[in-house]
Amino acid sequence: MIKKDIFAIGLMSGTSLDGVDLVYVLFNNDNYSEFKIIHAQTIPYANNWKHLLQNAIFSNKDDLHQLDKTYGKYLGNITNEFILKYKIDTIDFIASHGHTVFHQPEKGYTLQIGAGKEISKITNLKVICDFRTQDVKLGGQGAPLVPIGDELLFSEYDYCLNLGGFANVSFKKENQRIAYDICPVNIVLNHYVKKLGIEFDDSGEIASNGRINSVLLAKLNQLEFYQKDSPKSLGLEWVQSHIFPLIDKLETDISVILRTFVEHVAIQISNSIKPGTSVLSTGGGAYHTFLMDRIQELLHTEITLPSPKLIDFKEALIFAFLGVLRLNNEVNCLKSVTGASENHSSGELFYP
Repeated sequence: MIKKDIFAIGLMSGTSLDGVDLVYVLFNNDNYSEFKIIHAQTIPYANNWKHLLQNAIFSNKDDLHQLDKTYGKYLGNITNEFILKYKIDTIDFIASHGHTVFHQPEKGYTLQIGAGKEISKITNLKVICDFRTQDVKLGGQGAPLVPIGDELLFSEYDYCLNLGGFANVSFKKENQRIAYDICPVNIVLNHYVKKLGIEFDDSGEIASNGRINSVLLAKLNQLEFYQKDSPKSLGLEWVQSHIFPLIDKLETDISVILRTFVEHVAIQISNSIKPGTSVLSTGGGAYHTFLMDRIQELLHTEITLPSPKLIDFKEALIFAFLGVLRLNNEVNCLKSVTGASENHSSGELFYP
């Protein structure tokens, strides 16, 4: 018999390297849309972890294997601290996204580090992780994975838009859930604003005072990725090979880069969402007031911003939900989203 109340911890580390998001969530097994985020916290990365994760892409196989274990131990330790801090005593499982190092599904591989075995050992709890690999083996993109949550938890909205390291969108088309990565967002904006000695452009103030480099904007909008049909997804490698070289060749003024890239993001998002529809927006980019204004102006659509807890922790929440579906042996990867050969229930289980 399946128990009605499921208590789960979800862990999420995004490409923008802000830190690890942790949520403690109550799910109702009889009605998934009745969920409650009980506790939520972001643990910012110390500089040494930022450096290790940023440069993991250049590591050899042995070093990556070691980093996978070390990072898993780190996730286990911060989860224990989270449990202690909030005096959590009922936990059915931990679901961890891990941290993406490689994502090249067209070459048949994706890698999220953060060994589930280590997390399970340290926390003495059941752990579900590695949600993407099976999908890639089935010919899919392994991403995005959040749309099953949009489908079952937030179905009242026409579109769910997430603005994190990358922007992605999820919507229903001809009775199928469609989703894809639209374009990079914070992974680019934060990269350039850090050159000014700050972590992010608060509310988009610097961007709003810049001017648009029309040549750069045109070149960005002409990139081949934007002409492709879904399913499609983006990774850090694509940004490093296509976006950074293009920007660095055509512009050096940071305010101009930020203003131009905000416009680029707003244009690409407005190309992906029908005007006059209902849109739920989450992720760190939702706090970029200038970007949100530009998207709304181009779309002529009012965008709903939920509670700060949901803006900040929706992805961690949904990875916890993917764990619920995996344990119930229900589909948590949609072929209509990833392009895999079949719908499937993904995620590797580790027991203490």
